[in-house]
Amino acid sequence: MSKLATARVAPKMGLVRCRIEISEKAREQLRALPKEMRRNIGRRMEAMRDDLRGDVLKLRDKGNRYRLRIGTFRVLFVLAGDVIQVYAVNDRKQGYD
Repeated sequence: MSKLATARVAPKMGLVRCRIEISEKAREQLRALPKEMRRNIGRRMEAMRDDLRGDVLKLRDKGNRYRLRIGTFRVLFVLAGDVIQVYAVNDRKQGYD
C-alpha cells in the first residue's frame, strides 16, 4: 500500500504567505546537489509559499507531513500553521522517512 494520499492537497490559506524553515539536515542535502538542481528546488519552494502551489501531496498516515515533487527529487516538509518546515530533500529512491 502506498504511503501517499491519492488526492492532491492544497489547504485554503487565503493570501497568507508561508515562511520556510529549512533544517540543517535538509541544508546539507541541498548543498550536495548540483548548482542547477539547487536553483530549481529553490524556485519551486518559493512558488510553494503561496497556497502550496506545485506538485504537493499530503503523506498518508504521517500527520501534517507533505512532499513537493521536483523531477526525481522530493522536498519533505511539515506544515505548521503559516510555517513550512523542510526536514529533508531526497531522491525519490531514498523514500519518504
